[in-house]
Formats: sequence, C-alpha cells, structure tokens
Amino acid sequence: MKKCNIDNAPIKKVKKDYFTGPVTLREISRITKPTEHDIYHVTFKKSARTKLHFHTGGQMLIVTKGSGSLVYYKKTSRGTTKFKIAKTRIINLNCDDVVYIPPKILHTHGSVKKNAIFSHIAVNFYSKKNEKPRTVWYESDLRSNVISKIP
Repeated sequence: MKKCNIDNAPIKKVKKDYFTGPVTLREISRITKPTEHDIYHVTFKKSARTKLHFHTGGQMLIVTKGSGSLVYYKKTSRGTTKFKIAKTRIINLNCDDVVYIPPKILHTHGSVKKNAIFSHIAVNFYSKKNEKPRTVWYESDLRSNVISKIP
C-alpha cells in the first residue's frame, strides 16, 4: 500500500501553451504508479482554462473546489491541424461533481469566475493496459476556428 496527501503530491511542470492562465498540476499517480490510469490534481486560478484538446483514453473529472465548466466541441470541417469547430455542450461543474469524458472528444475545462480558484482531480484512463494516454492539444479561438496543433 502507498499513501500520500494531495497537497504533498509532486508538482508537474505544465506547458503554459496548454492553458489560458495560471495552473498548478500535482501528479498523484507518480506516487502510486498505476498501470491503468494517470491521476492529477489540477488547480486553475484567475479564470484559467485548458486549451482545446482530446485524450486517447477516457478522462474523469472530480471537482474538489469552486465552480467551472466543461465544454464539448465537434469538428465541422476536415483537417488535422486547421479546421472548423462548433460547441456541442456546456456542462457547469461545482464542488463534488463527477463527469466522464469519452476518448477522442474535443473539449476544454477550467474556471469560470474571474478571481476564483477551481480545482479537480483528473483521471486519465489508458486506452490499453500499460499504454499511457496521450493528449492532443490545439490552438483555437474556442468559437469556430482551430488554428494549429500545439506540439
């Protein structure tokens, strides 16, 4: 058995290109080293959000503080690095909410209030045992245009 406290989990350096504001990401799974999923505690500050992305495996979000939102998108044109998108669903998230995002669904999530903190535990499921999930990130206007894939 391995035990840790979320607040003591190692902080993982995040690419600022993946978020619209300040974010702290604590890597909980680094302590327990599971082979089925990765677990992170993500804290969004000052209306920070993820940029548009999808995961190769499913993702579960468990809200631990504040209010946020999850926005689903769909592609409305062809292309792999530049394409059109449309919002398909907005889900308000509050403390203690749990939501599952299926694999390969374009989405964004994060804080909705200007100076409030929003945090969640993200469980990223492996699509196959021992095969780490990948996240594919995009630069977009979050309205209708994807401009490029973020490396």
